[in-house]
Amino acid sequence: MAARVPLPEGLDVADPDQALQQFLGQSTWDERAVLRRYRATMAAKLADPAAVFVIDDTTFPKQGTHSVGVQRQYCGALGKRANCQCAVSVHYVAPRAHYPLDMRLYLPEGWLGDQKRLDRAHVPEDQRRALTKGQIALELLDRARGEGLPGGVVVADVGYGVSGPFRDGLAGRGLHYVVGVTDEMVVFAEEPRWVAPMASTGGWPRKRHRLAEDSPRPVSLKDLAARAPRRKVTWREGSEGPMWGRFAWLRVWPGQGWSTGQCAGAAPIRLLIEEQADGKLKYAFSNLPADASRIRAVRLWRSRWPVEEYHKALKTGLGAERLQLETAGRLFAAVAIMGVVAWRLIALKERLRSDPEAPAERSGLDQLELEVLRRELGRPIGTVREVVLAAGRLGGHMNRKRDGMPGWQTLWIGMLRLRTLAEGVRLGRDLRFGE
Repeated sequence: MAARVPLPEGLDVADPDQALQQFLGQSTWDERAVLRRYRATMAAKLADPAAVFVIDDTTFPKQGTHSVGVQRQYCGALGKRANCQCAVSVHYVAPRAHYPLDMRLYLPEGWLGDQKRLDRAHVPEDQRRALTKGQIALELLDRARGEGLPGGVVVADVGYGVSGPFRDGLAGRGLHYVVGVTDEMVVFAEEPRWVAPMASTGGWPRKRHRLAEDSPRPVSLKDLAARAPRRKVTWREGSEGPMWGRFAWLRVWPGQGWSTGQCAGAAPIRLLIEEQADGKLKYAFSNLPADASRIRAVRLWRSRWPVEEYHKALKTGLGAERLQLETAGRLFAAVAIMGVVAWRLIALKERLRSDPEAPAERSGLDQLELEVLRRELGRPIGTVREVVLAAGRLGGHMNRKRDGMPGWQTLWIGMLRLRTLAEGVRLGRDLRFGE
């Protein structure tokens, strides 16, 4: 990240990366206070009862063993088991915009059982508990909602949705959910009938419900999908046209633990089956109201994409993976800084996606930044698309027809250079008017 930031005039730093490491690891400032203020600022502008909380995790591949929480585990960034850190994040997707809320490191058992290692990494006492990723996500949700942030639906991928306690935790908080599950999970396509425990006339008394002989039998999601008709659903307009897929929206009854009566009496839920363009199927459980439509469920399920954009901004744009964060304090400080900065990149690219021909004034840049951008490149800039291309040009993008739009890293460099130029103009004006 430091290598991509133009240094202010007069700041003589031989090693910007080392300077950033020292700022993150040694400077005395409260990253939690920064995040609270950030969330309050964003909520004042964007909070909406129709917003969705999206839960996901991200991984940071590492070479060594000293970075806090690093261990050989499944690394989503590489698509295989590898040495990495893993962090759970919560994102807020509101009708007008989306932004990251919070992130916390997941500590594997190998770390939790080594007190000296935790001490060296300065892991706070309240985070030395053995928590699943789902439990961490629930705590992050409680923190955000405890600050008054509205929203009644949670969306998460299969890594969280397969956990019954996680789904129960959401429902117990009065939240609706659409969460991914695997095709190995079982459900009842029709309401099952159970035989209640009763006193035995001989032998051991029965203490569990059992499935009645004439009851419908449980079926795996894979088998159910084989016979479930799916309809074409378009959920939004993308940069290259309508985005659509084929979906089934079914009423089912939970079947996990049916052989021991664990799901006896469970209320019905909804099952969303998605058939992707390559024929691959994905599944999600939901406790949305019974009258919830298929299109609403699909739009909620597909609202996860902003999190992927945030992770691209965090890693590709800001170079988060390159930071050697050996202690918890450094990691949390980096998240506080990068979360705020990444949002501006996300907001600009979202405006480009949603309305590229909108006036440049709707790009999110202030009037001075637009003025500096126009003068620096020596040409008029009238639309959001032209703002993105101009900012990319400052970052080294050639703007040739075959180049396409600027990528995360190029856009980040250009935005930082633009910010530096604008601050220089502001300082010059202040000095001139102060004479």
